[in-house]
Amino acid sequence: MLFPSLLAAVEMTDLVVTAVGPVRLVELNRPEQLNAMSEELHAGLASVWDELAADPEARVVVLTGRGRAFSAGGNFDIMTRVQIDAAFRQRNIDEARRIVHGMVRCPLPVISAVNGPAVGLGCSLALLSDLVLIADDAYLADPHVQVGLVAGDGGALVLPLLVGLTRAKELLFLGDRVSAREAVRLGVANHAVPGDRLMDEAMDLAGRLAALPAQALRETKRAVNLHLEQALAHVLEPALLAERDTMCSADHIALVEKIVEARDRRRTGGEG
Repeated sequence: MLFPSLLAAVEMTDLVVTAVGPVRLVELNRPEQLNAMSEELHAGLASVWDELAADPEARVVVLTGRGRAFSAGGNFDIMTRVQIDAAFRQRNIDEARRIVHGMVRCPLPVISAVNGPAVGLGCSLALLSDLVLIADDAYLADPHVQVGLVAGDGGALVLPLLVGLTRAKELLFLGDRVSAREAVRLGVANHAVPGDRLMDEAMDLAGRLAALPAQALRETKRAVNLHLEQALAHVLEPALLAERDTMCSADHIALVEKIVEARDRRRTGGEG
């Protein structure tokens, strides 16, 4: 066990929250699927921030993924259902809104320990965190546009504040991978860390934050995030609604069908 001081754990199948003293370790737990979203994981991420905020003993959150990925983001099977089920599509958008609001407004500082690829919503989870440590062989990418979607669940909101409009457009339009070194240079990550040291560094940093005066730390986060609150007020809702509309667009449906067909051929060893 990496953390012998583990005191308690609350575990769902796809999301694990562990108490390590005053630190709450939140782990995406679909390692065989590279922590891509499931219905349970998406819903859990929508509700966990309010639960953490209500925990009187919690001081800091560390967010990471189990296995070799932080999160591969979207699940193509869920995308297919979203295309045809309007109620499920709206639920997905409502949960996305709760994830963004929950992370921005969670009074606890959130550290992302990006242990591997952080793609799509996985990238947004990292960008919405307060501090980001990234393994030196990991990368970030937001390929919403490449699959015919608007980057509504975080990228359009926060990237311009971190890297400026021109670079944000480049990253969102093209969906290119951003290496750990480049992420630090751009200011979307604080430090690149050897992978075998990532969780130790993240927990050490969490300990330093937990030792600070809690009210001063929380109110400083709230004050700094007023910049994000302005974006929430003007950017998030139009972006989410635009993303919802593209979830059933002809371009998105065709691109997902092509990706799923290629995936199924690889699984069966068939030829295209």
